Amino acid sequence: MSASSPQPRITLSPHTIHNPAEPRHFMRVRPVPGTVRVRFGDRLLASSAAALRVIEVGKDVHHPAIYLPPADIVAKLARNTHETHCPLKGRAGYFDLPASAGQPAITSIAWTYIEPPAFSAELAGLVSFYPRHVVIEEHPAGEGD
Repeated sequence: MSASSPQPRITLSPHTIHNPAEPRHFMRVRPVPGTVRVRFGDRLLASSAAALRVIEVGKDVHHPAIYLPPADIVAKLARNTHETHCPLKGRAGYFDLPASAGQPAITSIAWTYIEPPAFSAELAGLVSFYPRHVVIEEHPAGEGD
């Protein structure tokens, strides 16, 4: 599609959050039923019954991401200096997991959106972990609670 072509017709779902500058970039935020636990090896990093799942479509369909309230993070994470920006979710800051008990430090194991735009405000301050570093377990309500 050339720059002078009109944008394709897009049906906007009332349940999705769209990037105002590019409506084909959108996400759906939904509660995760039950409890989510995040582990690094045998170490519990987080446990939450208030997690959110984000499914995002941008230039591709992204893998779902699980976001947890900071109060449910039991590991001591350290903010690093790395930052990025997403037009849909705003400014992101990253966390390292310091070395402990013979386990190495992991750089940028998790991230948070510091100043999301108003349309993405429900993600403000929530923390998401990279699945390449951790195991994310979902336990349905009533199981493992």
